[in-house]
Formats: sequence, C-alpha cells, structure tokens
Amino acid sequence: MAEAEKSVRPKSSKVWEYFTLNKSKKCVNCKICKSDMAWHGSTTVMMQHLKRKHVGVLDEEGSSTAGKKQQTMRGFLMGNASCTPQQAAVLTDSILNMLVTDMRPLSMVEDEGFTKMIHTLNPGYTLPSRTHFTKLMERKYEETFKKVKTAINTNNSKLALTTDVWTSVATEAYLGVTCHYITDDWDMQSISLTTMPLQGRHTASNIAEWLEQVVDRFEIPPSKIIAIVHDNGANIVAAANILEEKHGWSSVRCTGHTLQLVINAALKNPSIEKAVGAARCLVEHFKKSELACSKLREKQQQMNTPEHSLVQDVSTRWNSTFYMISRLLEQRWPVTATLSDSSVTQRGKRYLDLKPDQWSLLEELSTVLKAFECATVFMSGQKYATISTIPPLVKGLLKSTQSAVYESAPLRAFQLTAVQQLQERCKRETTFSDSAPNTVILAMLLNQRLKPLYLIHSLVLMVKKMIEQAKLRMSTLK
Repeated sequence: MAEAEKSVRPKSSKVWEYFTLNKSKKCVNCKICKSDMAWHGSTTVMMQHLKRKHVGVLDEEGSSTAGKKQQTMRGFLMGNASCTPQQAAVLTDSILNMLVTDMRPLSMVEDEGFTKMIHTLNPGYTLPSRTHFTKLMERKYEETFKKVKTAINTNNSKLALTTDVWTSVATEAYLGVTCHYITDDWDMQSISLTTMPLQGRHTASNIAEWLEQVVDRFEIPPSKIIAIVHDNGANIVAAANILEEKHGWSSVRCTGHTLQLVINAALKNPSIEKAVGAARCLVEHFKKSELACSKLREKQQQMNTPEHSLVQDVSTRWNSTFYMISRLLEQRWPVTATLSDSSVTQRGKRYLDLKPDQWSLLEELSTVLKAFECATVFMSGQKYATISTIPPLVKGLLKSTQSAVYESAPLRAFQLTAVQQLQERCKRETTFSDSAPNTVILAMLLNQRLKPLYLIHSLVLMVKKMIEQAKLRMSTLK
C-alpha cells in the first residue's frame, strides 16, 4: 500500500516543469537545452542546472517564474506598500536636502504635483507638513551654524572677509558677508556667513557695527581677521576704514568693481554710447520678435555661421556689454541679411541695422575691451588667491591700453579715459609706502611667481627705516 502511494505521489518541486524523467536510464532531460543529467532521486542537480545555465527561470525562493506576468514599472517603483520609520526618515531628510540645495520654497511640499510624485515613488510614505519641514530646516540651520563656527575657530589660518550691501528686486536691503581661509591641507574655503536684512540708514558707522555683529555671532577673534574686501561705495569704504583703525583689518577694494567703474567712465564717450545703444536696440528687437529669430537661424544655416543667439547686456556688468558686442560682430552678416528681408522687417524698422562706421567702432571697442575682460575673469576666481596679482595686472592693462593704436577719435578718447581712471583708482593698490605698509604690495612680494625687483629695493629701504626708528625709540627710553 505504501509503495502504491509512493508511485502516485505528485512531484511537488517546480523544477519538474523543466525536466523529463527517464526511470529506465535513471536520467533527466532538460526541456530547455535538451541536455541529459544523471538522476539519483534528488532535484538538487536539476536546481543547480537551472540556476547556472538558465538564469531567471527560478526566483530566489526556488519557485518557477513561468506563467508570471512581467512586473510593470509602477509595480517596480511601488514595491512594498509599507514604509518603515527608518525609510520615512531617510526620505524626509532627502527632501529637506533637496529644498536646501536647490533653494526651493518650503511651500513646495504642499504642491499637488510634488505630493503625487512622492506617492508614486512610495505610496506607504506620508509626506510631512510644511510646518514640520520648517522646524527641520531651523534645526538643520543650527547644526550647520555650529559646524561652520567650529571649522572657522579650529582652523589655524588667518581669515579674510568679503562684504557687500545690495538691494533685492523687492527694494529690500541686505548685507552679505563671506569668509575665506586656507585649510591645513592648503585648500581654499569660502563660506557665506550671513545675508542679513538691514534696518536703518546705511551709514559707515552702522555698516561697521553690523559687520562686528556678524563676527561676534560666529565668535571669531578680531585678531584672526587680516583683511576685508569691499566695493568702492563711499559708505562701505568709510566703514572699512573704521574697522581698519579699530581692529587692524586691511581694507582691500574689489578689483572687479574697480574695473567696472573704469570701463563705465571710458564708455561715456557720445559716439561710443550711441553705437552701443544702437547695438542694444538691435539685440532687443531680435529678443522680442520670434519671426526675426527664426529668420536669423535660417540665415545662419545658409551662411554657415555658428547658430548662436544674440546676447543682451546688463547695465551693472560691463563685461556683458563686451559679450553682446562680440556676439553681434560674429553674427553681423546673418543679422544684416535678416533685417534686409522685407518679409521679416517692416520698412519703418530698417533703421535698426547699424551704420558702417558703427560696426567699425564696435570692432575696435571689442579689441580694447578684450584685455579688461580677461582681467575681470581672472580676478573673479574663487579657488585661488588673486590679491598678489593686482599690481602686475594693473600694469599689464595700462601697457596694453597705452600701446594700442586706434584710428577713430572715440576710441582714442576711450583709451585716454581708461588710462587715467586706472592710474587714479588703482594708485593705492600699486603704490608702495614705507609709512603705511600696503597689503596688496606685500602679498605680491611674497608671491614667488612674481619678481618685482624695483619693489624689493623699496622694501629694503622701508625695513631699514623701521629699524632706525626702533633704535631711536630704544635710545630715547634709555
């Protein structure tokens, strides 16, 4: 009876769906690859064969995948509908980091599209409220604040501050302060300490007080700060002078802003202003006309010109004017051809095209501005120190500007004004004085890549004079 039950007992293992048993030969035959294997009453050999030769036929539990439908993308993304507290914490922290990194508003967590996306990715996750994320943001700020304060105070390097007072589009005033230092591994670090809303008048004494408040909040010893970099505004310059007298912080004016003022003054020649204004109107026309832009792309293809868009300049960035002029010169003939097309440009707007003398003026202007653009880009670097290169950079700009020969009177006027402005505005950064050591000059002297021999002689004279003054004071005390 037992033998009868054994003979009729069904094969429970799923591997039998892929093998045929031959009892007389004591072997099994694979239905997939038709190979024969010895059978000893166990399914182990067949299981190993399927896993080794036919990957995917069996799942991890050893059950057959035959007859199962392919998993949909939604099912794959949803996975297990449940969400453990640990998984929820990871998702919440990831969303918080996304809000901080991409500077997204906290209201984003309440947006319909965002909540649907999160539900699709993990239906079991309950998205916290905006109030909860606000509390998490405040907690993260406090943690980051402590880390920044620790990193600054445990570092052995001196610090330099960069500050600027600016106004938002909502006419709200802010004070930005950034800290710069070199780590023990010789990596240059820049950390934004604050973007502080300002209340009250922006007087020199108020700005100096606000800067001291930022330093006190991060518990930075005033003796650890060596310099403060700022623009050329009269109030911020006066505030830096106050701090220099009080704490000994060197006042260093932003070279990029100085170059901005130099170029702005030189561009005020009437002929240059008229040519640049005409170029600006021309670019604005293409920016506002979809038909003109489409025709311009067609002309670019016909003339085998790079399919670049025209660039609109910004009044507060002189180099954007240079980029606008350079791009317009590159696209001169496609632009002219587009404006000449009666199907695109109305008869009354043919005046938009520049005159030949204006095109020639812009070509010369682009040449003279190129050196200033290179200097501005270099001085805008964030991963290297630039203070030591200010004197040779100014000298190089003066040399390149003075040595150039221009045919048009407006460019000669630009040349004269630019040289005068550079000499006047950069006099402090390029003049050595034995009575008041200049931080910029000293930084250049310490730069091994520069060899200003004429300044080394001046430095020797300064040191000798300081030694003589010290000896005189010592003799007076005796």
